[in-house]
Amino acid sequence: MESALAPLDCLLPAGNLKFCLLILNQPINKGHFHCLWSKAALRACADGGANRLYHVTEGSQDSFLPDYISGDFDSIQPEVKEYYKVKVDVIVTLGGLEGRFDHIMASVNTLFHATKITPLPVIVIQECSLIYLLQPGKHKLHVDTGLEGDWCGLIPVGNPCESVTTTGLKWNLTNQMLKFGTLVSTSNTYDNSGIVTIETDKPLLWTMSIKI
Repeated sequence: MESALAPLDCLLPAGNLKFCLLILNQPINKGHFHCLWSKAALRACADGGANRLYHVTEGSQDSFLPDYISGDFDSIQPEVKEYYKVKVDVIVTLGGLEGRFDHIMASVNTLFHATKITPLPVIVIQECSLIYLLQPGKHKLHVDTGLEGDWCGLIPVGNPCESVTTTGLKWNLTNQMLKFGTLVSTSNTYDNSGIVTIETDKPLLWTMSIKI
């Protein structure tokens, strides 16, 4: 079978080649960079390549945010790593809450694994449901977007929660234990204050409905 490719099509303003752009830790030609960046379907940096991107776009870095930065991060400059890290507030996963129950539980398990990988909150959304693993401590959830459905819940997955206190729910908890076989907060709802606060001593799964 014969294959055909125009290797320089990626540099033509009117080229039709679909490609991903991977930036390495090497000097960047600005002319090539701007042409390739504007046309790439996906943009990524390999470790110190993020330094090159950061400096070649000096003054307008917010307009040139990569989709991915990967590597062992031994050559990325600390200020560059911090700059790109704070550009994301939360990781949203679309899918994983439908179909087989074991697959749904695998999605829940992934939220526990994620705490060892990233400090960012991770939420999972599918159809009318959302889940989010709350870490021990105090949390404030804004529930006034207009997209909230009627129900919400707090599920002690993985371990009992010895002390949970909430505000903003129709049925609040005050230093109460949540544990399978005793109390699990399901089919709860809001008190219309627009804010839910939750304080927990152990990881606790928050779930809520989404209007569709």
